[in-house]
Amino acid sequence: MVSKTDDIPASVPNCNPVDLADEAGDGAQEHGKLISKTHLKDPCGCGHTADTAIMNGDGAHDHAEEAESKQDANSEADGGDDSNEQEVIVIQDTGFTVKIQAPGTEPFDLQVSPQEMVQEIHQVLMDREDTCHRTCFSLQLDGNVLDNFAELKSIEGLQEGSLLKVVEEPYTVREARIHVRHIRDLLKSLDPSDSYNGVDCNSLSFLSVFTDGDLGDSGKRKKKGNELEQIDCTPPEHILPGSKDRPLLPLQPQNKDLKSQRSTTYTFNPKPANHSFLSHSLVELLSQISPAFKKNFTALQKKRVQRHPFERIATPFQVYSWTAPQVDHAMDCVRAEDAYTSRLGYEEHIPGQTRDWNEELQTTRELPRKNLPERLLRERAIFKVHSDFAAAATRGAMAVIDGNVMAINPGEETRMQMFIWNNIFFSLGFDVRDHYLELGGDAAAHAAPTNDLNGVRAYGAVDVEGLYTLGTVVVDYRGYRVTAQSIIPGILEREQEQSVIYGSIDFGKTVVSHSKYLELLEKTSRPLKVQRHNVLNEKDEAVELCSSVECKGITGNDGRHYILDLLRTFPPDLNFLPVDGEELSPESQRQGFPRPHRHRLACLRQELIEAFVEHRYLLFMKMAALQLMQQKANKDAKANVPAITETSETATENKAETTQTPASESTSATEASTDSPSQTENNTSAASQAATEGEDKSSKPIANRPQNGECKSPLEGKELEEIIPGLAQAKELAQTLVAEDGSCIDPKSREVVLNACKAVGSISNTSFDIRFNPDIFSPGVRFPEDAADDIQKQKQLLKDAAAFLVSCQIPSLVKDCLDHSALPMDGATLTEALHQRGINVRYLGNVLEFVEKTPAKAQLEHFYRIGITEMITRCAKHFFKTYLQGVELSALSAAVSHFLNCFLSSFPDAVAHLPPDELVSRRKNRKRRNRVPGGGDNTAWASLTPSEMWKNIASEANSYYHFTIECESVDLVVEKYGLQKSTLLREISLKTGIQILLKEYNFDSRHKPALTEEDILNIFPVVKHVNPKASDAFHFFQSGQAKVQQGFLKEGCELINEALNLFNNVYGAMHVEICACLRLLARLNYIMGDHAEALSNQQKAVLMSERVLGIEHPNTVQEYMHLALYCFANGQLSTALKLLYRARYLMLVVSGEDHPEMALLDSNIGLVLHGVMEYDLSLRFLENALTINTKYHGARSLKVALSHHLVARVYESKAEFRSALQHEKEGYTIYKNQMGEAHEKTKESSEYLKYLTQQAVSLQRTMNEIYKNGSNASITPLKFTAPSMASVLEQLNIINGIIFIPLSQKDLENLKAEVQRRQQLQELGRLEEATEDRPLELDDKIPID
Repeated sequence: MVSKTDDIPASVPNCNPVDLADEAGDGAQEHGKLISKTHLKDPCGCGHTADTAIMNGDGAHDHAEEAESKQDANSEADGGDDSNEQEVIVIQDTGFTVKIQAPGTEPFDLQVSPQEMVQEIHQVLMDREDTCHRTCFSLQLDGNVLDNFAELKSIEGLQEGSLLKVVEEPYTVREARIHVRHIRDLLKSLDPSDSYNGVDCNSLSFLSVFTDGDLGDSGKRKKKGNELEQIDCTPPEHILPGSKDRPLLPLQPQNKDLKSQRSTTYTFNPKPANHSFLSHSLVELLSQISPAFKKNFTALQKKRVQRHPFERIATPFQVYSWTAPQVDHAMDCVRAEDAYTSRLGYEEHIPGQTRDWNEELQTTRELPRKNLPERLLRERAIFKVHSDFAAAATRGAMAVIDGNVMAINPGEETRMQMFIWNNIFFSLGFDVRDHYLELGGDAAAHAAPTNDLNGVRAYGAVDVEGLYTLGTVVVDYRGYRVTAQSIIPGILEREQEQSVIYGSIDFGKTVVSHSKYLELLEKTSRPLKVQRHNVLNEKDEAVELCSSVECKGITGNDGRHYILDLLRTFPPDLNFLPVDGEELSPESQRQGFPRPHRHRLACLRQELIEAFVEHRYLLFMKMAALQLMQQKANKDAKANVPAITETSETATENKAETTQTPASESTSATEASTDSPSQTENNTSAASQAATEGEDKSSKPIANRPQNGECKSPLEGKELEEIIPGLAQAKELAQTLVAEDGSCIDPKSREVVLNACKAVGSISNTSFDIRFNPDIFSPGVRFPEDAADDIQKQKQLLKDAAAFLVSCQIPSLVKDCLDHSALPMDGATLTEALHQRGINVRYLGNVLEFVEKTPAKAQLEHFYRIGITEMITRCAKHFFKTYLQGVELSALSAAVSHFLNCFLSSFPDAVAHLPPDELVSRRKNRKRRNRVPGGGDNTAWASLTPSEMWKNIASEANSYYHFTIECESVDLVVEKYGLQKSTLLREISLKTGIQILLKEYNFDSRHKPALTEEDILNIFPVVKHVNPKASDAFHFFQSGQAKVQQGFLKEGCELINEALNLFNNVYGAMHVEICACLRLLARLNYIMGDHAEALSNQQKAVLMSERVLGIEHPNTVQEYMHLALYCFANGQLSTALKLLYRARYLMLVVSGEDHPEMALLDSNIGLVLHGVMEYDLSLRFLENALTINTKYHGARSLKVALSHHLVARVYESKAEFRSALQHEKEGYTIYKNQMGEAHEKTKESSEYLKYLTQQAVSLQRTMNEIYKNGSNASITPLKFTAPSMASVLEQLNIINGIIFIPLSQKDLENLKAEVQRRQQLQELGRLEEATEDRPLELDDKIPID
């Protein structure tokens, strides 16, 4: 089964690989149906690979027959899905080839697709080696100039084999500028400084340093027979197990040939020279004048074209690097010109005007979406505009904070100023005009933008036609939070009071509503679980709303209906919202809730709401089912009663009593049902017990949803199994009840549903439907009298949700970490793991306390350490924010280096270097200058001391996370919690956007501070924005995964290839989801035996991960490991080792040596070293892996048995049989205890023990013979075997979770039956994961995050 982790790119909140149809919104319904058919074939039958044109797959259809794989016959009858398939095929309008003739070159063929625009051919030509220096040309067909923005299919006479001529056009001033800039970009194309400076969506990638260029080529180059290449396998000192040294320099290995000769310096003489050289292109001109330029330029182009395209394609969103080497500054005339000519920042495609962002964002939303090609076009446009908007907003926000933009209200105090730049509105995260006074002032004003962004994300994902949200980007830069929003047309001309026609501008004192808005918002209420409700306005009249009161509806001058201020889209989190007179449920109280929080805007996350509703739905089904069975049992006389086993019988009766109590005024009923023993989910003791046992592997939540918080209590896990036939029928019954909407059922069943609905708090009495009222507990909001009951129910629901987070989600997270299905490696992946389960980071203290109380605390040490690091760096970030606000621009680097010294350096009295006096502005001229917001005493920052800093961190941890960190100084913390300073440095730099010089820092010196101001290179913004999704591609990806999990690899592979095509269509070539797609594809290629293809796809995945996520992101480390495995399988041993060493180094910097994942890495390294006969080195790594496995999996786990076996094999190769025997015995004992004598693993182990014993005996005999007879002893030669590559590869596959099982035909038949049985079970939502026999098991223990 393909792991639970390779399933889902980390970024998708709660995708659900099984029920696609439910997941899809109404718009996608028809498509959802199509996909969830269990056997959708690759729609056009051609496995497109990623190498086809990035636009649209242009595979020919001739191999469609073979692609209809054999299994199709066995899956399901092909009934009537042809009509549906039609829809998918439309996109594959087959491509065709045109000839292109450029001046001075031979005509060449170019593959194009009918959907492409002429513009895209221009782009291809500007990138090709032989035509890259042309920018100002037109394409002509039979003498007619083609329109740049026309689609190819609309051009008359353009067909297979047409000849397009490239015709040079006269330059305009703009074209000349573009030309010079393009040439500059070509000359600088190998220069990484743009990546270091974080501009133009460039980012770093170092894979090619370790693979010596492209793997595809080197594979062909290096294969000389099967002999081992002589390779030096010794890793650098700092990579060896046990090394405490964490150097930073290897983070960015310098590529040998990047220092290619810089081209001619510019000297401009404005007089026109005599025209001995005339050329249309600057490059041709310079090549004529200077032979050296010609030679260097050609060499440069060769290098540029040799690089993998993924190393230079722009990423969709900017990725910043927290370290950069020392680079000599060179004058760049072309860029320098930018700074002066363009008032706004260079907007290439629309000369002379700024982009109307709002119009672009909204028009792309309005594009049609009836069929697949339309949806692809629409999603592609949405994604493109969003990434452009995010880039522009980031630039604008930095300009605002750097004081480069005039305020629109310059007279007001700096904190209150607002800005407009490039048609984007910017405001600062301060509490202006006491707007948030009751909610927590500045703290609330700081939290509101991110809440608002989450709201925009949620409404954007529901995607209701006719309802518009603003483009929103939140930027944290230099201690300030800036919100950037697109501007509603006409809003700046009117007063806010006039324009708001729905919602409230004063937190609920005056409220208005509007029928059109109610109609639109009603469509979002089901997916977002928002309840329609009435509130009272200032005249005590009831006003109906379908959102929180803060959500404002404004009709723009363009007639569109906009909603903004979505900060309360999700209901409040009562654990952090103390309300007088309200008691939380006992689970929350036991953990010390409610706790005071900085502000009153704490909401539950969308993931939590989803998980809670899912959990309630299960409960609802169980209650209805058990009641129905009881009725049936009573009817069928006493004979049938034992159908419900004893334990659950008592449970049912209890449940029946609680639900049938007439106390239907719901509070008592719900409370009762919360206490009823069958609902052990809310019994913390049982829950934590189940979580800590960790044995209960059966708790795979429904539909593989990891965030389901189904705390399986011992009771539920087992008894329900035994009664499964009965339960299944009951479930079906219950389902029909719910489906029929309560109209045509006999009253008994209706009563059952009614009871179940009441018990779980559904808002409808005839079907399951849980929604939340987001205005409950909002200060200033009043509800009408007649809604009192309903409000009471809603309050109870909120308390239950808060309790569910504490008693279910947190234990389930810890349990997932115990059984390693969640494996955070750094702060970002930890945050992601929390968020996926709907746990806010403010619960971090709770999570850590829960870990402390867990009996298996030692096995969670890695998790605890990452949690502590995250908490400390977040506290430091909170402090850094206010610290930086008081710093003048001139003193920025001095202040930042002083801050880092106080945070990390062991030097006890870090002294700040104040800039010379004249730089610090005098008090008197302070009044006149338009200062950056904030202000205060500008040298106050210099007086910070390390001890004060750590006191601040401890008190922040206490007040914000309610957790006690015992720390006086950084050294004590490092000592007590086993942290490492390199990790702390990385985490704080990533969180605050600091970029430091790449060099070795001595943080442990007690005599001088570690950093000086020269070491701080830059401060980057930290940007939050919406990530638009490619929904169709994602459905294909999921159904592909589902196929693979069922063992249908070929169909899975085809679906995933199709998904890759669609992803490329929407996102362009670079995106995290494409990275996940490529990884899975590579894995499938590998399993199906196509090693070269696996290598090519995995290489792309590594490059993409480096570029899009960062060179040392945990995901990149994983990708490096996969790539090493495929390299080894391809016989490229030295490359495999280099890659593994790189992965180990990154892992050390990111999380240190003590981490479960390190065991896997070290086993890989040890095995490869064993393969190249470096036995002593191999042992160091394998023994380290054994230690780590023993620590994190327990001494009796199968992983440890395998580790013992690997170590034994190396000792055998060294002929140290005694040690080998000792290790193999350990392994044998584990196998015998865990699997029993008869299991093949146990047998294998005992065979190997016999063999080792024989070898040991014969060695001893030989030794005795030598002692006895001296030199003339007759010695029988001993068999010392170097391990074969095949055996090493087999072990590598096993530890990486890939197991090939040879199957006979009969096995296959059984397997098919088994798979179908499983599918039926799965539909009942009770798939217990027993993965015994599948054709190819990919039990992938490698989580993404």
